[in-house]
Amino acid sequence: MLKFHHVAVLALACILIGCAGTTSERPLYQWESYQAQTLAWLKGDGTSPEAQIAALERDLEKIKATDSAPPPGFYAHLGMLYAETGNDARAIECFTLEKQRFPEAAAFMDRLLNQKN
Repeated sequence: MLKFHHVAVLALACILIGCAGTTSERPLYQWESYQAQTLAWLKGDGTSPEAQIAALERDLEKIKATDSAPPPGFYAHLGMLYAETGNDARAIECFTLEKQRFPEAAAFMDRLLNQKN
């Protein structure tokens, strides 16, 4: 059964997916494998959190290399994965980045941050 924060991350991602569309030639966000990783995590397909972290960190390097931005929920999802592996310091860093980049997620990120502090 999905925990509240899993459902909340999925809801946040679904709500913010609409932000990906833009009329300019350059996309607003670079998604890479974020959507596939989120789906795999929610479905519990057997992919380890470490493997998902590695994929998302590779994606983040690609995104930074092209001077693009990760989509809404990217850092939150990465933080959840780090929290699953016990890397609370990196989870807090990711939650804080999500909060800074997307202030509309502040209430949810504050709740996750309070659980880690």
